[in-house]
Amino acid sequence: MITGLVEVVGTLIGYFAVTVSQAILPFALAFAGGTMLYVVSDEMIPETHAHGSQRGATYALLVGFCVMLVSDVLLG
Repeated sequence: MITGLVEVVGTLIGYFAVTVSQAILPFALAFAGGTMLYVVSDEMIPETHAHGSQRGATYALLVGFCVMLVSDVLLG
């Protein structure tokens, strides 16, 4: 629940920062993405590795990341 609250606070800070200046938008989005990556790496990765499926979880993470990158490039 605490990690979810961090996301809400970050969203509110980002919203108010973007309304102040449109030049901040790329940096605000990068900060939000970095926050999500932190949450995933801090919470989800250790949980998937705790149950003895380290190799499968790591491969699934890498494949998912590659699919995300390819879809970002193709969809622009």
